[in-house]
Amino acid sequence: MQFTDAVTVAGTRRRDDGYLVADARIARTGIQNYHGSEVGKPDMALVRVYRPGSEVFSDETLRSAAHRPVTNDHPDEHVTSKNWKDYAVGQTGDEVTGEGIFIRVPLMVSDESAISDIEAGKQELSAGYTCDLDWTAGTTPTGEAYDAIQKNIRLNHVAIVQQGRAGNEVRIGDANAWGVAPITNDQTPEKEKIMTLKTVTVDGIPVEVTDQGATVIGTLQTRLADANTKLSDAEKAHQTALAAKDAEIARKDAEIDATKAKVLSDADLDKRVQARADLITVAKAIAQDVKTEGLTDAAIRKAAVVAKLGDEAVKDKADAYIDARFDILAEDAKKVSDPFRTVVQNGIQNNDSAQNSNDAYTAMLARDAAAWQGKKESA
Repeated sequence: MQFTDAVTVAGTRRRDDGYLVADARIARTGIQNYHGSEVGKPDMALVRVYRPGSEVFSDETLRSAAHRPVTNDHPDEHVTSKNWKDYAVGQTGDEVTGEGIFIRVPLMVSDESAISDIEAGKQELSAGYTCDLDWTAGTTPTGEAYDAIQKNIRLNHVAIVQQGRAGNEVRIGDANAWGVAPITNDQTPEKEKIMTLKTVTVDGIPVEVTDQGATVIGTLQTRLADANTKLSDAEKAHQTALAAKDAEIARKDAEIDATKAKVLSDADLDKRVQARADLITVAKAIAQDVKTEGLTDAAIRKAAVVAKLGDEAVKDKADAYIDARFDILAEDAKKVSDPFRTVVQNGIQNNDSAQNSNDAYTAMLARDAAAWQGKKESA
């Protein structure tokens, strides 16, 4: 089926060689309304035709817009190599791109008569194309109902026209002329007011966009929110892992410090050895046969008290009591083992066999004189 879309020539300029160049939006996505008789459904007063982005921006559709002939008004037939000289006044370029909901393509008009018509005010463009209509009713992603879908859109030519839409008939030329254009009550089609705009908020700023634009923005905003949530969750997990690692390091440091505290320096070790030896010496002084091997310091003190005084002396007694009894016994043992202390306590004793110094001297001489005989004289 053959269709036309009307748009306004934009950004026209003359080149040095006189040719006129311009940019054109030649097709768009969305729903457009047609009379049923225009699309082969005379029993339907109005037909809503949906042109999805997947079709408008397909590789095949975009390629078909490149190097297409530009005509002055629509011809009554396809423009081909056989009739190109009869109809073409220029052609489109190959930089075909998507621009929002539109296909944009540069074009050049090389015929002076057509250029003069454009400069005189004939400044609308109408793309002539063919497509297949799939009469499967449905609903667009934005909730708009439609009766048919355009598929396999292929551009044939772009026509320069005086008025893209003519009243309710909105045909280009008469009823037998090329294709049909969408219905609109707006008689200023260059403003493209067919599209219903919605207001969406992006970063706090209200923006008017088409239904499809609102859908795209909503999808992107949802994906951004999901990405932010995933990033936040990942950051929380990372911080939790760091906290756990810090706690583990702190625990290890505490264990190392505790181990270091238990390790004695050489001086401390010498003191401990000396103190142990002194304790065992005192215990042996209290009770010669007391067993000290493998015992703690407290156990050694208790064993010495038991060896000296018997089990009853420490039965049911607290450690402090046993330590005190040990200290008393140690003091007593020290007194017994100190000869000087004993002499001081008992006093100096005279030798009865030596009454004076002369007697002692005589006795010594007698003893030494008899020493060679192996006999020992009494003093």
